[in-house]
Amino acid sequence: MKPALAAALAALFLPTITMAGGPIERACLKSDRQAANRATCTCIQQVADMTLRGGDQRRAAKFFNDPERAQEVRFSNRDSDTAFWSRYKSFGETAQAFCAG
Repeated sequence: MKPALAAALAALFLPTITMAGGPIERACLKSDRQAANRATCTCIQQVADMTLRGGDQRRAAKFFNDPERAQEVRFSNRDSDTAFWSRYKSFGETAQAFCAG
């Protein structure tokens, strides 16, 4: 997703998304990453709500505790893993554009 498109989506949708504490946010807050704070984790969850289905969010949340699982999916030859990785990569790029810094 292009940064300009991502910014436009954020302007439209981020104010209307509730802060229910989805699976990505919960995993982020539980992680031992230095940048894991409520504001950043909430932002990442909001992007996930815009870009990933519920099942994809639950699957991606598992990567916080098991990064090796992400690499297995990334290099998998299964069509379903390839499709998920494409969605996940787009989510990551968008989250970085919105939430970094």
